Amino acid sequence: MKNLNVMSPINDLGYGIAGKNICKSLDSLGYKVSLFPIGNPDFSSQEEADSLGPMLNNGSSFDADAPCLKIWHEFSMAERIGRGRLLGFPFFEINKFDEVRKHHLASCDDILVASKWAQQIIIDQVPSARCHVVPLGVDSELFSPSHNTDPQDKFVFFNCGKWEKRKGHDLLLLLFQQAFKNEPDVELWMMCDNPFLPPQETAKWTSAYSNDPRVRLIGRVQDQRQMVPILNQVNCGIFPSRAEGWNLEILELMSMGKHIIATDYSAHTEYCDDQNSMLVTPLKTEAAHDGVWFDGSAEWACLDGVEDQFISHLRDIYSKWKDGKQSSSQNTKGIETASKYSWEACAKNIKDILQ
Repeated sequence: MKNLNVMSPINDLGYGIAGKNICKSLDSLGYKVSLFPIGNPDFSSQEEADSLGPMLNNGSSFDADAPCLKIWHEFSMAERIGRGRLLGFPFFEINKFDEVRKHHLASCDDILVASKWAQQIIIDQVPSARCHVVPLGVDSELFSPSHNTDPQDKFVFFNCGKWEKRKGHDLLLLLFQQAFKNEPDVELWMMCDNPFLPPQETAKWTSAYSNDPRVRLIGRVQDQRQMVPILNQVNCGIFPSRAEGWNLEILELMSMGKHIIATDYSAHTEYCDDQNSMLVTPLKTEAAHDGVWFDGSAEWACLDGVEDQFISHLRDIYSKWKDGKQSSSQNTKGIETASKYSWEACAKNIKDILQ
């Protein structure tokens, strides 16, 4: 058994979900994982506590010479466990780094990224780095195609991810309302609460979206298992993101056979194609600025000029449902794609790099 030190959040946000699943998969591959949580660990079930608890206990006798895998932001790679090889695994959305980010990334022995898009940014911005593509995964047993064949009386579009301009939330409501001016049998479900978002920021977004009675605002759930019954009722995910570090929710929806509308940019390009998604290709990039998280020093996708493409996709998939066409009932290509992106495959990639 080989020793491995892992630093990662343990919760049900993006980094935490990745950290939990990667640790469990590395353990199943025979690694003795000593887990050092970033922040307070949050176990969503007793089963999770039973599987990850021993890894936390291993920290009291960790191997100081073992490699350290740090699943965290690219601007915070300085701290590590022990004196072994450091593998940094960040999920970033920007295409340019400031000197702090470059310095922290350059301190890693290896950098793992989730997509070839991100790898190219590392090559451009930190040319001395040794960078590997390690796609993230999805639990296909949990997020499996629904066998519910009962007819639905409403078509449901779904978006998940904390309220922010990067996610396209400044545009999504307008796209929805332009695509469906008066139709009462279509809804938009927004699951965008985030504990790190300033209350005034949350209030700004929820106030705008609450003006349309066809929009349902859904609060956070305690764990991914509670996501399943919600996603079972969804027909199509809509993600007009300007940039993504990965986007776990798209693969979860694909794994359940749900249709996807998404931007053909950033990490989406790793697993979204014209067979499993309805894509919108941005015409250019623009300064990434939202006055909250991004200051304009980097770039993201510009969505000006592609609004009609989103509206067309929204109308098209809804119309197929309205016409009762069987081809619109399940995204079979999405299921095939999601089956290739398991957490086990992610862990095996990491094992190959370690060896």
